[in-house]
Amino acid sequence: MANESDVRYYKPKAEFSLDITDIQNFVYDMSRCIKCKGCTWVDHTYMPGAKFMTRCPSAEKYQFDSYGAYGKMRIGHAFGEGVLDWNEKALEIIYACTLCGACDVGCKRNLDLEIELSLESLRVKAVQDGVGPMPAHKKTAENIAKNHNTYAAPHDKRKDWIADVKPADKAEVLYFVGCAASYTNKEIAQSVAKIFKAANVDFMLMPDEWCCGNTVFSVGMIDEAKALAQRNVDEMRKTGAKVLVTACAEGYRMWKVDYPKLLNISTDELGFKVLHLTEYADQLIKDGALNMNKAMNTRMTYHDACSLSRLSEPWTPYEGKRQWMGCVEPRLERRRGTNGVYEPPRDILKAVPGVNYVELPRMKENAFCCGAGRGTREAFPDLATFSAEHRLEEIKHVGVETLVTACPHCKNNFAQAIKAHGDDVQVMDIAEAICASIES
Repeated sequence: MANESDVRYYKPKAEFSLDITDIQNFVYDMSRCIKCKGCTWVDHTYMPGAKFMTRCPSAEKYQFDSYGAYGKMRIGHAFGEGVLDWNEKALEIIYACTLCGACDVGCKRNLDLEIELSLESLRVKAVQDGVGPMPAHKKTAENIAKNHNTYAAPHDKRKDWIADVKPADKAEVLYFVGCAASYTNKEIAQSVAKIFKAANVDFMLMPDEWCCGNTVFSVGMIDEAKALAQRNVDEMRKTGAKVLVTACAEGYRMWKVDYPKLLNISTDELGFKVLHLTEYADQLIKDGALNMNKAMNTRMTYHDACSLSRLSEPWTPYEGKRQWMGCVEPRLERRRGTNGVYEPPRDILKAVPGVNYVELPRMKENAFCCGAGRGTREAFPDLATFSAEHRLEEIKHVGVETLVTACPHCKNNFAQAIKAHGDDVQVMDIAEAICASIES
């Protein structure tokens, strides 16, 4: 006999939306997980072999079902139905996750359940219930509130990265630098500026750039994230720039996907175009505006940053009705991760003279997360390190000399793991790779 919760979701035309501030929107998704572990294993169609066949950092590290998406869905279902209260272990499990989207891609190969949104909603609920986020996340949030960056660095030092190439006062292209490239990875910001100069592209900066809010959003601090989203979008619109370019994958996802999600608009309604440097530079190269003539004689591979790949598809708000067997009306176009930014960075690297480009066994939507993003490095450094080391085994397996990323967080996490183990692998951001090939 069906219980009360079953009747609730079987009744015709049950209303729901993709609003992560209400966990009830995702009880259906969490309750329909069949524990097939498609979220953990790379689909057999793409399985590279027995050695590199998993996709979930949490499940791979902790080796216990609760840490995989299939376990988190059961925990979340219990929270949603009000039969489980928060405790220390449940909170740890919900946050010991990189929110990399691999589970969502895996599930949507078969079931079309909204796993990523369920995980985000669980973190929002943790904050709403007064138990989240983790202490390290709260410290980062305090830094952002006080100094508008994640590092507690002086706000008036944000533009100290500027060197030889000076931004314009007004331009159609606005370069959103981000906290990492402004403070800890100035080499990335300076490389981006040189790329613009080499292509004769005028670019401007925000008059007063603030943090994109990636961490506060990712850990469920929805009110703080929404305030940052509204502030930053308003400031961008005031500049009159038509295109926002960023070289940070996390910032790219925030501007393109999560700001619209927070503001209940579609990506198309932002009023400006959001591009990652790889998309912008790839078009410059193909148009003949950017020439890479200097050879880089190296065996090279590329790591797909999660927020530039499977998490980067445009956002469209949805409200509808769920009917028998999960059928919805109106039609919902699922974000399956297959339309991420995959070819532009590869086309760029293959265009560099002297590069012997090699793919990793797990690539594109099946790539294994570096472990650094979405608040993981701050609260669970051991998970971040484990994930980077696991990915590095794959990188060493294909015998490359140079690893290229498209996000400063990936670069830093890999660099730390490489240094700790004394590995002979060079890691660089794709902005640096482009810049190295255009400079004489």
